[in-house]
Amino acid sequence: MSGHSQFQLFKQRRFMPFFTTQALGAFNDNVFKNGLAAMLVFESSQLAGLNTNQVVNLSAMTFILPFFLFSALFGQFADKYEKSRQIRNIKLFEIVIMLLATVGFWLNYLPLLLGVLFLLGFQSTMFGPIKYGIIPQVLDRRELVGGNALVEMGTFVAILAGTIAGPLLMGIESAWPVWVSAVALITAIAGYLASRNIPIAEAVAPDLKVNWNFVTETVRNIRFISGNRVVLNSVLGISWFWFFGATFLVQIPSFSETVMGGDERLMSTLLAMFIIGISTGSLLCERLSGGQIEIGLVPFGAMGLTLFGADMYFASPTELVNFTGLGNFFSEPANWRIVFDLSMIGVFSGFYIVPLYALVQQRTESAHRSRVIAGNNILNALFMVVSAIFAMIMLGSVGFTIPELFLATAILNLVVAIYIFSVVPEFMMRFLVWILVNTLYRVEVRGIENIPRRDAVIIAANHVSFVDALLIGGAIRRPVRFVMYYKIFQIPVLRFIFKTGKSIPIAARHENPQILEQAYERIHQTLNNSNVLGIFPEGGISNDGEIGTFKKGIEKIVGEKPVPVVPMALCNLWGSMFSRRDPLLKRRPYKFRALIELRIGRPIPPGELSSERLEEEVRRLRGEDR
Repeated sequence: MSGHSQFQLFKQRRFMPFFTTQALGAFNDNVFKNGLAAMLVFESSQLAGLNTNQVVNLSAMTFILPFFLFSALFGQFADKYEKSRQIRNIKLFEIVIMLLATVGFWLNYLPLLLGVLFLLGFQSTMFGPIKYGIIPQVLDRRELVGGNALVEMGTFVAILAGTIAGPLLMGIESAWPVWVSAVALITAIAGYLASRNIPIAEAVAPDLKVNWNFVTETVRNIRFISGNRVVLNSVLGISWFWFFGATFLVQIPSFSETVMGGDERLMSTLLAMFIIGISTGSLLCERLSGGQIEIGLVPFGAMGLTLFGADMYFASPTELVNFTGLGNFFSEPANWRIVFDLSMIGVFSGFYIVPLYALVQQRTESAHRSRVIAGNNILNALFMVVSAIFAMIMLGSVGFTIPELFLATAILNLVVAIYIFSVVPEFMMRFLVWILVNTLYRVEVRGIENIPRRDAVIIAANHVSFVDALLIGGAIRRPVRFVMYYKIFQIPVLRFIFKTGKSIPIAARHENPQILEQAYERIHQTLNNSNVLGIFPEGGISNDGEIGTFKKGIEKIVGEKPVPVVPMALCNLWGSMFSRRDPLLKRRPYKFRALIELRIGRPIPPGELSSERLEEEVRRLRGEDR
């Protein structure tokens, strides 16, 4: 695992042509969108009596509306038909759209340009379910986080390039925006040529009967999502992110002009800061999560969004700045604070969004994955439409300034985060585990492939410290229900993590027979539900770092519920902060940032299990590394 690099995917045909195609599409969308936004803002375009801020938000809503209306239909197509051919047809449609954009710019006809914006949204709606549906179809499980990170990075780098290029091309003096039209048309053709190299990705539900009623199919897609609690919570988290992100991003052109007194160059620079940040955050996700899906990064991301989103209000000038150029802008120390805030909003956006997308892809059945992605897109679109309406009302009727809108959105994010993490405390629990594992220890995992992806299984390890359950749970991405001594379960702070993780407190019969009986009931329930049960067969934490005799309780559990048992050994943990210590060595400092190894052996079939065999396997795995 440690030798695997996400960038190796760039060398492979199963990934690179698709990556190039989707990046060129994102670039093209943003060349047109931001070129049009620059025209609306800096040429004071009016439409139906709306002011510039309202027209900008109306254009954003126009682009998003097709996602809400048509995602359910194209989610079905993505599951029913082979994906590479669909992508090629979609890229041909993009060429037609760019031809219409050329006509709209030539005639300087704003309603037609808004119609083109709607068609671009329609084309993106067609592509969206395929984009996130094809990734888990062509990548291995261990490549999922890295692949998603690269796709998000590529998408936002392309957005950055389009964001910079659109306003700059619009600013070139000519009779009409010929340069925007030319670049958009050439990019659409290049995207089609790249799509021709995408390998075949077979249909996952070829017998699916298409439902053309978008209302009933939308309801059906939402039911697919709601049928899996983890997927539902992830999708809602993703949708809220797009409310937050859209509220900020759509206002940047107006913020550049009406708050900072800038022009197209400043607008492109500020958008670039956000996009560089989110690309960086996306790429960091694989490293911070050890190449696996780590939902503990989601609360970390939410905290950063609130902190730096609110600081955008406090960092913004109260009076219009006399902007004379980018050099003058960066010569003012106060402006660096705005640049830093936007960059960090981007970084924490990457921490927030990448794990959620990967989790949705992993936990969704392949036969209807694209329809779940379509349902996700519908909710995303709904949240973004609400975001546009919210911004129009706050900036229009209520009379907020753009910095005040930023502050209100950051406060809303805090409220939503508190609600989500109280309703679904697993996110916060994983965050605390992630902090522990990545600050006090360095954990290296060997043999993770020996943990079955599905079905009931018991994992059994030596017991060295008070945080063994956290270290093992942080390394294994399937939820683990640990059986642990009830007094450890009751340790303050750790109790929240153990309780949220649905750990099972247990006691000896002479200590508390009621706790013991309840423990066995929950053990049976855990295995009956095809979950992972974690046990420490020694029955207590080691006093000297050595492995004690394994109790017979494991034999009773497997005798009543025959499931495989995976032996594992925690190594080099003795003498660290949360382990007991040799009395003769008490004056020595604790190991800090100790390199811990978790060695995972092959499963022992239930018919071959005995406490002696299990103990022998764990001792062999650990060796002399206590």
